[in-house]
Amino acid sequence: MNKQLALFKQHNSKVLGMTKKCVASFVAVLGLASCFAASAKTDINQTKFPDQYKTWAETEEQTEREDMLASYPANIILWAGSSFAKEYHSPRGHQFAVADVTHTLRTGVPPKEGEKGTSASCWTCKTPDAPRLIKEMGFEGYSASNFTDLGTEINSVVYCTDCHVDGSAELALPRPHAQNAMSKTGIPFEKQDASMQGAQVCGQCHVTYYFQPEKSNVVNMPWIFGSDTDNILKYYDTRRFYEWIHPISKTPILKARHPEFEHWSRSKHAEANVTCITCHMPVEENAKGEEFTNHKVDKALPHFDKTCIACHESKEAITAQLDADKHEIEAMAREVEGLLVKAHYEAKAAWDAGANWEQMNSAIMSIRHGQWHWDFAMASHGLYAHNPDEGRMLLSRATSQAKMARAVLAQVLAGLKVDKVEYPDISSKESAHAAVGINEAKLSEAKQMFIKDEVEKHWNPIAVRGYQ
Repeated sequence: MNKQLALFKQHNSKVLGMTKKCVASFVAVLGLASCFAASAKTDINQTKFPDQYKTWAETEEQTEREDMLASYPANIILWAGSSFAKEYHSPRGHQFAVADVTHTLRTGVPPKEGEKGTSASCWTCKTPDAPRLIKEMGFEGYSASNFTDLGTEINSVVYCTDCHVDGSAELALPRPHAQNAMSKTGIPFEKQDASMQGAQVCGQCHVTYYFQPEKSNVVNMPWIFGSDTDNILKYYDTRRFYEWIHPISKTPILKARHPEFEHWSRSKHAEANVTCITCHMPVEENAKGEEFTNHKVDKALPHFDKTCIACHESKEAITAQLDADKHEIEAMAREVEGLLVKAHYEAKAAWDAGANWEQMNSAIMSIRHGQWHWDFAMASHGLYAHNPDEGRMLLSRATSQAKMARAVLAQVLAGLKVDKVEYPDISSKESAHAAVGINEAKLSEAKQMFIKDEVEKHWNPIAVRGYQ
């Protein structure tokens, strides 16, 4: 154990700058404020910082992604009534951030005259042009704009000024929602050490949030009571907030969004001062023996000897543990999804039979809370590695709440003399889409017309990166 601790301290000193030599190295590699901008300036900085630039550019190699709705069609039923039921893919490299949010069916096409379209807030974590536009337009002016209206203003994928003060080594938190949240929860960015600042820099985007309706849909992190699942739920319930009314069960639904920062903050990794940078941006050596931080933000295991070995003796052992945790969490999630799908349709059957809110309130709230706990677990990419214990806790609670909802609904249905409930075919993405009335082909046709007529002609080429 002492040997492992010594290795960890040695490793962390490289990443976080615990020695004077490494401080200089860390500052140099992370302080390249504009070197990665997709502009003419990149030529100069590509020469000045070749290793960092090269590894950042390699995020364009991270092209693989999974169609999550095809893999887990039950999610279409759970997200019915929202854009998430239309399309939902796993993330890929930072180089595709702008293109993917442009092409997804979730952001749709320009609204018809007099209609309100998707908020420009959807750009907030995809590009450094978002903080620029917020400064120029004001946070509410920016968020009140339509997503498609600001497309021509988006000129860069994620790069240095997303993480650093322009032109310096100083870490930065340029997004207002993150600044506000860190301050509200007693961890203001400017008062943190380099380790926590690095985590917060990642956490300004790899975090859950919602669009605040009373403030023109500005991005807000619901952390007033705390950043754990129950305190976020308390915040939403206190405000009587919901993102949409589920069209099947009439449940006021909440949606979690990739809460990696929240899960990490309560993990064993956080306790050991192991951050996103430690695992996903390891220190490497170039051909000259010079150290630099790898900017191809990637999985940790492929770099086991540079990341995990400081605390884990065997790659085989940690791989087996990760596989076991992932398998258990996936199995628990599938069970919850099945229970919640049935609960939504049992609620529909009760409403159709004449149930009233007094009879349904308890069941509806259990569906709301159960789906929230499930979503807060499964919306987090890599939960089985970041905090599997919390994942199991969340899914166990979701299971209990879904079962509670069904038990109450069973009594309501019996009282209404309903002895049969029709459940949808969710064996495939296509059948689940049909069950909730989504015509993916029609949506895709309209989207592609918009891409061809507007995006390809008038937007920056980064908006079609990876699609041509």
